[in-house]
Amino acid sequence: MNTNGYTETIQKGLAGLRTLGNSTSLGFGSPAEQMERLRAALADAEAIVIGAGAGLSTSAGLTYSGERFERYFFDFAAKFGIRDMYSGGFYPFPDDETRWAWWARHICFNRYIDPPKPVYRQLLALVEGRNYFVITTNVDHQFQRAGFDKARLFYTQGDYGLFQSVNPAIRQTFDNEAWTMRAMEAQGFVRGENGVFQAPKGGNIAMRLPSDLIPRCPVDGSGVVMNLRADDSFVEDAGWHRAAAAYADFLRRHETGRVLYLELGVGANTPVIIKYPFWQMTAENPAATYACVNYSEAFCPKPIEGRSICVNRDIGAVLGEIK
Repeated sequence: MNTNGYTETIQKGLAGLRTLGNSTSLGFGSPAEQMERLRAALADAEAIVIGAGAGLSTSAGLTYSGERFERYFFDFAAKFGIRDMYSGGFYPFPDDETRWAWWARHICFNRYIDPPKPVYRQLLALVEGRNYFVITTNVDHQFQRAGFDKARLFYTQGDYGLFQSVNPAIRQTFDNEAWTMRAMEAQGFVRGENGVFQAPKGGNIAMRLPSDLIPRCPVDGSGVVMNLRADDSFVEDAGWHRAAAAYADFLRRHETGRVLYLELGVGANTPVIIKYPFWQMTAENPAATYACVNYSEAFCPKPIEGRSICVNRDIGAVLGEIK
């Protein structure tokens, strides 16, 4: 069966918003009682559907502002007034050499390093050997870096580790790890003892790449862009479609029974992909439980309040306590 878990989950999300989204709740019970209910739900679940947003990576230390930004992008901050990695991705740099120097750092320090905190590994320890599947809007690949089974992952919005051609006829993606490493060295970054690039002493690094290092499509030599969902040009390659079908199949096989929909760090940017579908699927299955762990943003719809768990705490702290 040719199925697309992305389309199906958005349809469920829209249905959930229409039927459940009018009134919300912070759950019931004390914080300690909510934690006990979360422990019990994890232990009792026949299937666990994990939905992960940016808050999970933030909890793991992959922050886009503050100390990490100043350490790796201090020169861009000084010259262009950029204040965080997210806004820098949209900055109108003066030329391709500067733009790709920025993106080499952005890719390297968010895709090809382990996060400062072991939050992803803590999550894996809780579900390894269990019947689980992960859907995520994150593009930093940290689930696979932590050891999650690739066949149980659906990255809906792309991957920092992939390029796609600007030629719309080329519906492929291209691995960028080797290019990223060359581009980092060309800027003057050096590998530390742990293999992670650092600015050299004195901070003398370049903000432009040599013109011959501007990445090109290996098929036709055209320009490339990041494989990130920004508009209809986003390339959903063969691997994306396999993951979408696997997610749809997992949901179909677990429409009933004790299913835990575990939402971690999903904010308000794309709730129709994870949050609203989780609400709807919980409402449709009387044996299901919805759990939301999100620092300052944990809530649920009133109609499923009795089968919802809302934990308003740091995700890493919660996972560590459960373990």
